[in-house]
Amino acid sequence: MHAPIRCFTCGKALGQYWEEFKKRTDKGEDPEKVLDDLGLDRYCCRRMLLSHEEVIEDIKGYPR
Repeated sequence: MHAPIRCFTCGKALGQYWEEFKKRTDKGEDPEKVLDDLGLDRYCCRRMLLSHEEVIEDIKGYPR
């Protein structure tokens, strides 16, 4: 739901990269280049940012 905080596989902290990644890819920049620029070279960490889907807006209206 929220941006990934840590990589599920290796445990590297990823939370600080999410805003920059999202901003640059929304502008149309190539995700591969953005991840390279951010210094994320492990494929497990790259997967965490590439596959994350923001669903908080979809479920926000449902009652508890």
